[in-house]
Amino acid sequence: MRTEINVLDKPIERIKDTCDLMGIVGDFERRLPEPETYLEGLVAEGETDEERLTVSGLSFLKRNFGRQSSQGSVAE
Repeated sequence: MRTEINVLDKPIERIKDTCDLMGIVGDFERRLPEPETYLEGLVAEGETDEERLTVSGLSFLKRNFGRQSSQGSVAE
């Protein structure tokens, strides 16, 4: 029997919940591959602590999404 444990499940869910509270869950859903790839890189480097992954993911979003929104938004 094969068991798969995904250490990213809880951090991504927590990040999504935080984005939902901030009213930006739509942005999170559209851009999920970016923070997910970033977190996968951290796991590949040996990070397995879910709380640290959550905080790192939130920091990643703040750096990358915050910079884009401060440059002005583009009408869709």
